Amino acid sequence: MSDTVLDNQNATNENTDKLSQEEENVNETLANEQDPGSTADFAEEEENDTENETIERLKTELNEVKDKYVRLVAEFDNFRKRNARERIELSQTAGRDIIQSLLVVLDDSSRASKQMETTTDIETLKQGISLVFNKLQNILQQKGLKIMECKNQPFDPDLHEAITEIPAPNAKMVGKVIDVVEDGYYLNDKLIRHAKVVVGK
Repeated sequence: MSDTVLDNQNATNENTDKLSQEEENVNETLANEQDPGSTADFAEEEENDTENETIERLKTELNEVKDKYVRLVAEFDNFRKRNARERIELSQTAGRDIIQSLLVVLDDSSRASKQMETTTDIETLKQGISLVFNKLQNILQQKGLKIMECKNQPFDPDLHEAITEIPAPNAKMVGKVIDVVEDGYYLNDKLIRHAKVVVGK
């Protein structure tokens, strides 16, 4: 009787040990099956969070760039309009300064014209006309106008326009300007009119 009980008890213990071992195996298997999935889910969530952060950062940077671009376009448009307005104003008033300077010469010319109608003194008229001419010349020189020195100078097609050629009075004057028909001028050292000249041949 006692042997039978012992055998049953041993068998029960063996079965319990087997069950415990199987339960451990199942738990380990479940743990192994769950862990990779959990790790993968965690990694996927972390990757999604990183992507979302990157997208948000790129959106912020794009908005900043768009804002800078819009501001730059607006500033350039304002500059273009202001520049066009200034150019129009400049073209309308470009000659204002010189015209104002020449008004005194116009006044003197008007007075000289009236004087010519009433006076018979030729010397006085000559002096008056000479004064008006000198005033005009001085004003233009102050504005940067300079007469070209041509006579007795070698002919230069960049500066001179030959009206005609005449025999040179001597060998030294061959190819040089003998006479000036129309003066040439510089404005602030820039050529604004060629001189019309007679050249010796």
